[in-house]
Amino acid sequence: MTRLLTLSAAILFLPTMLAAQTNPRALDLPVIVTSGEGEVKRAPDRAWVEIRAESRSRDPKEAQRLNADAMAAVMAKLKGMALGEQSIRTLSYDLQPEFDYANGRQTLRGYLARNAVEVRVDDIVRVGDVLGAAVGSGATSVGGLRFDLKDRQGAEREALRLAVQDARSRAEALAAGADVKIDRIIRIEEARSPIGPPRPMPMMREMATMAADAAPPIAPGTVEIRAQVTLTAAVR
Repeated sequence: MTRLLTLSAAILFLPTMLAAQTNPRALDLPVIVTSGEGEVKRAPDRAWVEIRAESRSRDPKEAQRLNADAMAAVMAKLKGMALGEQSIRTLSYDLQPEFDYANGRQTLRGYLARNAVEVRVDDIVRVGDVLGAAVGSGATSVGGLRFDLKDRQGAEREALRLAVQDARSRAEALAAGADVKIDRIIRIEEARSPIGPPRPMPMMREMATMAADAAPPIAPGTVEIRAQVTLTAAVR
């Protein structure tokens, strides 16, 4: 059976089967299991924003026409800003009836046409200009602003490297406390968890009433990327 050094709560039993699969010679060696964390903070260099246009009419075709005209004006303004190819994509489009309710009865009020696009901005300093231009050209609301990194994978790998360094340093500290030394690293595992896109920043609906082409102040802050690993080391 695998022998265990009782150094601290950070030292766990390594199952015999796991040790055998990793390194058959490790069966008669004591092991240390530690975890490490790495964090990378960088200024964002890319942003996304959702831009929406809504139109109402008692006639569904008229609601669609009004909405198409409004979004066409928005798209023309955005394309004129030279944001780059494939920087604009449609998120959704729908047409729904709206009703009034009174005395237990519903009455058709009209129709609501909605169109939403997502715009990628590769120059952070232009985010405010994009928001102002969208609202000034006919968008009824903007939101879902989020920031990220163009080289996100590079930042993730750097966070992993720091996490391994942290785990190795912890293992060496535990070994020193028990008057033993790290013989070799047997296993390193990344603690992967589902990672979604960066959370959008809350944006007030009042932005939809700002003056045409007004550029609201934007503070992107920093993007934080974290990594966690578990390290198993044999000691002697």
